[in-house]
Amino acid sequence: MKAMVLKQLCDLKEHQTPLELMEVPIPVPGDKEILLKVSACGVCHTELDEIEGRTPPPYLPVIPGHQVVGRVHTVGSSVQQLKPGDRVGIAWIFSACGTCKFCRSGHENLCPDFEATGRDTNGGYAEYMTVSEDFAYRIPNAFSDLQAAPLLCAGAIGYRSLRLTGLEDGQRLGLTGFGASGHLVLKMARFRYPNTDVFVFARSAEERAFALELGAVWAGETSERAPCKLDSIIDTTPAWLPVVEALANLDAGGRLVINAIRKEGDKQSLLQLDYPQHLWQEKEIKSVANITRGDVLEFLDLAAEMNLAPEVQIFALEQANEALVELKMGRIRGAKVLKVD
Repeated sequence: MKAMVLKQLCDLKEHQTPLELMEVPIPVPGDKEILLKVSACGVCHTELDEIEGRTPPPYLPVIPGHQVVGRVHTVGSSVQQLKPGDRVGIAWIFSACGTCKFCRSGHENLCPDFEATGRDTNGGYAEYMTVSEDFAYRIPNAFSDLQAAPLLCAGAIGYRSLRLTGLEDGQRLGLTGFGASGHLVLKMARFRYPNTDVFVFARSAEERAFALELGAVWAGETSERAPCKLDSIIDTTPAWLPVVEALANLDAGGRLVINAIRKEGDKQSLLQLDYPQHLWQEKEIKSVANITRGDVLEFLDLAAEMNLAPEVQIFALEQANEALVELKMGRIRGAKVLKVD
């Protein structure tokens, strides 16, 4: 099969090609696994974190990709829930131990043995991949394969982030960064909280214009102050500075939810925290750690209910490097998706 393979880590720059198109063996599913024929795979900033070594794969080479949609090709001898031809998706959570206190309480995203698709095991930048049937999700008929792919990470992690804000209808929500996840959160917020105003902070004029198109009441640069204090802010950026700026925009008792596995760049921004401006008056900071199976299932139901169709830019599998470089350079409108089959 064809696959885009990461063979060594690098600092990604314009025109660079960290992934190599290779012919590799089709994987064989275990007893509880399915073999998925991949049709689409979303391109996520987490892949940049892997390639650039902020959250490196435990071994190389590896096939990235964790927003995967396809059809079941074959099943292992013990598979009971799925059959060949079923359309399913695979998300960031590839496996967890199932026995620790976190798994037993439905928080397998915090499991110490959590494995991530496309990082700890081969992912969806390929024509085929395997996964346990317990971590494959039926895709609602409302979405095409290309639309469904970003829902499995950008959408599901956005759903978890929005839930963790504790937002109530009518409170003010801020979004820092406006890529794949941000634009889906804005759509979700407008559906679930119709009386909530959404304020967007984004680095490019194009992203800010896109946010206003989708219903934001205000859009400004990362360092700007919103016209009013905000009750909750979700940060979806790869950098430290927006975290500091977001804290300054929070109202008393407000909560900042950081939706990122790692942060790039200068950590000195943290040293610029001013306690009265950024942290005083019982402001909270909450990080998002991965997603649970429950998040994915709940979000897919919600997405189907509200007919949540992501804006997508389509690339061929062989163009994965181009998509990653565009993501790195901030050339973003919606979500980037590889059309594999």
